[in-house]
Amino acid sequence: MANDKKDINELHHGLADEISPVVAAWRIFRKNSLALWGMVIFFIFFVTAVTGFIVTAGDDPVFDPAKVRLSEKMLKPFTPVNKEMIGPGDRPPFNMYVLGTDDLGRDVFSRMLQGAWVSLTVGFVAVGISVFIGIVLGGIAGYYGALKLNFMHILFLIAFFSSIVLLVSGQKDYALPSFMIAGLFFLFALGYYYLSVRDMTGSGIFRILFFDTISLDSLIMRLVDIMLCFPSFFLILTVIAILPASIYNIMIVIGLTSWMGTTRFVRAEFLTLREQDFVSAANAMGIRDVSIIFRHMMPNAIAPVIVSTILGIAGAIHVEAALSFLGFGVPPPHATWGNIFSVGKNYIFDAPWLTYVPGLAIFVVVLAFYLFGEGVRDAMNPKLRKR
Repeated sequence: MANDKKDINELHHGLADEISPVVAAWRIFRKNSLALWGMVIFFIFFVTAVTGFIVTAGDDPVFDPAKVRLSEKMLKPFTPVNKEMIGPGDRPPFNMYVLGTDDLGRDVFSRMLQGAWVSLTVGFVAVGISVFIGIVLGGIAGYYGALKLNFMHILFLIAFFSSIVLLVSGQKDYALPSFMIAGLFFLFALGYYYLSVRDMTGSGIFRILFFDTISLDSLIMRLVDIMLCFPSFFLILTVIAILPASIYNIMIVIGLTSWMGTTRFVRAEFLTLREQDFVSAANAMGIRDVSIIFRHMMPNAIAPVIVSTILGIAGAIHVEAALSFLGFGVPPPHATWGNIFSVGKNYIFDAPWLTYVPGLAIFVVVLAFYLFGEGVRDAMNPKLRKR
């Protein structure tokens, strides 16, 4: 009787492990000490960034990153405030410059707190844009990839997406005509289907305009290949130099130039899942394609997307810091780790903390994200779960 009970318990535990992929992934993840440290630093950075936003926002912030104190410039970390020169309303909390001051006497600790929130915002919003585009295009390529497109379809897509780019970049005068051209091509496409019913497309101009030329999957993947041919950082630099300086433009541009990896991951997963029995059963039951994609296929394809998202946040933070260092990033009065580092390079021997503090913060946070992402990728690998 006791042996039967023991066998039942072992069977119960075995089934629990099999139906709990989250538990199985956590067991693999916690064995990776570097990934655990990366996760801890990620949460510390997240809490610090949110706290930084709270204490540096508003007209009368607790930590004022824009307060100029010329009599207190270039002070070392942990230097007490000169109470004879600085009034009570202009003193930083603790009456001490925890990380020193810069060339204008601004508190570096306050600026680092604000920079953490800027880096977090840019990272999450930019990656959110790129992941959304990647999921949509990857899902379409993987599920509807066999559909054939003709020349008129391609012209419509080019005009439509050009209109969106013009609208986002603020060129509204050019966006409206582009939308009208896209609508004209769309009407031509509708006319094609009407004429094809009446069997009037057998020769002439219709054969040229409406002959199936390329599959939807091939079109999307060739677009991915074209985007990958351009060096991403220099493409971002070019776009940022054209657009007006804004934190929103930074987020949008980074997001619009970093969706290719997610698209490939989602497409590969969808190509595999499309042939599975549960997808065939859903189609046989008459379930709508949108429901099949987002309720049945996407949850099974989300693992590589999660990993890509974590690694993408690190990349976005790195790119934003590099842009701010070069003077193309988030404009003043916002403080970012990149522009603090940029100021520090001019005083690397006189005030080395202006270089070391933001540089070390960027290094630690980006490295933590990469370690965390690598650990999540290994934990979600089904081959490792079977070992």
